[in-house]
Amino acid sequence: MAKSRPYANAFEAVGFAPIEAEHLRIRADLMIAVERLIAERQLTQAAAAKLLHVTQPRISDLMRGKIERFSIDTLVEMLGRAGADVSVKVRRRRNAA
Repeated sequence: MAKSRPYANAFEAVGFAPIEAEHLRIRADLMIAVERLIAERQLTQAAAAKLLHVTQPRISDLMRGKIERFSIDTLVEMLGRAGADVSVKVRRRRNAA
């Protein structure tokens, strides 16, 4: 029986190419951070839109998980506008050259 290859993340497991899967994972993590910030501050969608300098429909898209509508840059900007610090951690994969 062939040994199954472990996936880097859930997006890769459902068929996305490794690089695209990593972009989707990062975007999902950032979206979750924005959603948590909104929930912790108990903001309405209108108040969140004002704070983040976007429209209320953009907040609705975020809350509904419309990942394809958000870039990494946009999500980092939104977090920054809310006063959050965003950091990036880069590490070499074990199987990388």
